[in-house]
Amino acid sequence: MTALPGETPGTGGTDTPQDAVSPPDEAGAQEPAADADPASDGAGAAEVVAPASTEAAEPDAGAEAEAASTEGATEAEAASTDAEAASAGAASSEPELSEAQAELAAQRELRERIEQRKAAKAAPIAAGAGLSGTAADLLAAVRAVESGEKTGSAFFASPAPAQAPRRTAPAAAQPPRTPAPQASPAPQSASPEALDAVRAVLVEGGAPEALARPAVGALGEQAGELLRTDPWQLLAVPGVRPEQADGFARALLGADCGPDDGRRTAALVGWVLERAALQGHTALDAGDVRAALAERAVNDPDAAVREAVEEGVALLFQEGGDEEPEETEADAAETDEGGLAPDADAPGEPVRILLGLDRYALAEESLADGLARLVNTCEKAADWAEAAAAAPSPSAAELIRTTAAAGLVTHSGGEAARAEPAALIAAARGLGLRAFGAAHSEDGRRRLSAATGDPDTAVTLAGLLSGAQGPGRDEDGALALDLLVVLDAPQLDVEGAAVLVEALADGARLVLSGDPGVLGSAGAGRVFADVLAARTCPQVVSRTPDPGPIGELVSGIGIGELNQVDAPGKEVVIVPVRDAGEAVHRTVQLVADSVPRAFSIPADETQVITVGHGGAAGTRVLNEALKQRLNPGPGRFGGFDPGDRVVHVPAPGRAVPGVVRSADAEGLHLDCGGVPVVVPQERVESSVRHGWALSAHQAAGMRWPAAVVVLPGDAAQGLSRPWVYTAFGRGERHLSVVHGVDQALPHAVAQVPAQERTTRLRPLLEALPTPDAAS
Repeated sequence: MTALPGETPGTGGTDTPQDAVSPPDEAGAQEPAADADPASDGAGAAEVVAPASTEAAEPDAGAEAEAASTEGATEAEAASTDAEAASAGAASSEPELSEAQAELAAQRELRERIEQRKAAKAAPIAAGAGLSGTAADLLAAVRAVESGEKTGSAFFASPAPAQAPRRTAPAAAQPPRTPAPQASPAPQSASPEALDAVRAVLVEGGAPEALARPAVGALGEQAGELLRTDPWQLLAVPGVRPEQADGFARALLGADCGPDDGRRTAALVGWVLERAALQGHTALDAGDVRAALAERAVNDPDAAVREAVEEGVALLFQEGGDEEPEETEADAAETDEGGLAPDADAPGEPVRILLGLDRYALAEESLADGLARLVNTCEKAADWAEAAAAAPSPSAAELIRTTAAAGLVTHSGGEAARAEPAALIAAARGLGLRAFGAAHSEDGRRRLSAATGDPDTAVTLAGLLSGAQGPGRDEDGALALDLLVVLDAPQLDVEGAAVLVEALADGARLVLSGDPGVLGSAGAGRVFADVLAARTCPQVVSRTPDPGPIGELVSGIGIGELNQVDAPGKEVVIVPVRDAGEAVHRTVQLVADSVPRAFSIPADETQVITVGHGGAAGTRVLNEALKQRLNPGPGRFGGFDPGDRVVHVPAPGRAVPGVVRSADAEGLHLDCGGVPVVVPQERVESSVRHGWALSAHQAAGMRWPAAVVVLPGDAAQGLSRPWVYTAFGRGERHLSVVHGVDQALPHAVAQVPAQERTTRLRPLLEALPTPDAAS
């Protein structure tokens, strides 16, 4: 069975982040809403069959059942998988450095940058930081444009707007452009020689040949040689589990390889940290990493962690005490029997030792530096008083006044509060500034355009960074704008945020706007929450309430109360069900008959939202039932027919709703919010799925005239306050709740708050010089 786009092999997928900081071994293995055999979901590859169990055999499956899979982890794992493959393919062109040497070089660079930051406390923060993977590719493009080596258009699949010098007035209006079909990004091609070499090793180790292409994508052109010398590198391939890599290693190396083999322990440390990143963590407590290694039959977890740090698999950080560890990674790792724990007799606050992957560590460093740069380089004496006086609401006026005096501002509020950033953009444009708003989705862009009254002011974040939308770049390679308002800011992951901030010129203003109550980003990090918690910039909290019965219901959920609301127009309807089968039946009935008849809302404007992809009432089952009722057909285009509602995942963390139009030799033709998209045939299976029913994470940042939220009995463990808040807020005019979880719903709203993510951004922001930050 093939994993769904935005879903990860080995997970059933729910939307609620888990409590445990240490990453679960196989999250979702026993998820009530998941498939019975989650490991059978391979991303374009069959499950690895371990030839024999080893001394390092996986712990009993019952232990793994304690952790439930999350939709946030599910979306993030698909995202990180694509990003890793792209990064590995790019890295293969630099054979002069081994992986360990490259990791150590990155650590040295990080330490040098930390020292430079300490020495420049009183000076403005300059742009620039180290990144890796997809983020590094985008940063390299910016640098190439800045140096004049290449033009900005050279890096974009679609022609970028002509670059223009920085100016103080908006560019002249351009005639509307007819959107050209966009090609979905194709995976990097692997050479036949590399694939043959990997297949030979896989067959020798008893692994499926179908893993050859993913292995080359993850490990590069030298994957065959690398797997032969270090079989546990197979863990870098999406969907491969430790016991499967153990079996592969035993087949290649013989019985001499044991659970404490250095290659095995190093690969496990990286695997543990990658799994944690899928749940949103950018770092893990060293004790949690050691515990996870012990569960994988590693006899000396302390030594394993020390060796992983020395070899550059992970970076070492400390929280509390001094700002950063002064010693080298190896020195910090060399302790007595306490492993990585600090001296127990040392005075001061407790020191927490964290381990993280370089890509997230460097992204957080870059983002913190970039945000401080915006704070310190902005003009503080701007006079926007007249524009504030003409604002449509007191909250909008406050946002305009605050933005006039700060380079970085946070703005929080519900759906109705989105009118305030729109008023800010209009006011800034009236002052002659190049102001734009960036939304998470095409639907968010459409709604922002309607609010500002000017379609040219609204872009998607992906379109802005790629150059397909927005003002393009100036002669210095920075985005040619003076003010950028990012809506749906909770959906920003740390790598995407770092790339965005790096692309902003000195003196530009950035407003991060969003609803803190919704589900967090699909990728690692919690950028919006960390910026709010660090209080390094002015914060504007909207006083505009969401109107109507749905707004009243969702507002109560945000403070932990599930209240009964008065809905005289049946804006909110609860449909009780006894089991999953009845839930599916009633859902189809609501979408196809009841909602269209009662509210004149057609079926294609009603969105079904459920907790997970698997289970008897997950997205798979619901989509199958809805297709049979609304658009029956043989699925002659790779399982799809013209008129099918789908969701396309063109890049990590992005879920774009669309409709199938046709298919030909080029691929599957979609209409995604009025934008034609062509998905190549080889990408259809991995990046397109039916979209009548979505998960709450996929639906975040979008709204529909009507929403039907399905809560079957087996979804109770996947519920949390952020999940309910997000799902119930997707309907503009009507909300139906197919309710089969009894008291689990009010319990989740009252007792299961947002899951904390372990990140380093907040302390980094607090340590940076931001003299103009709000107290």
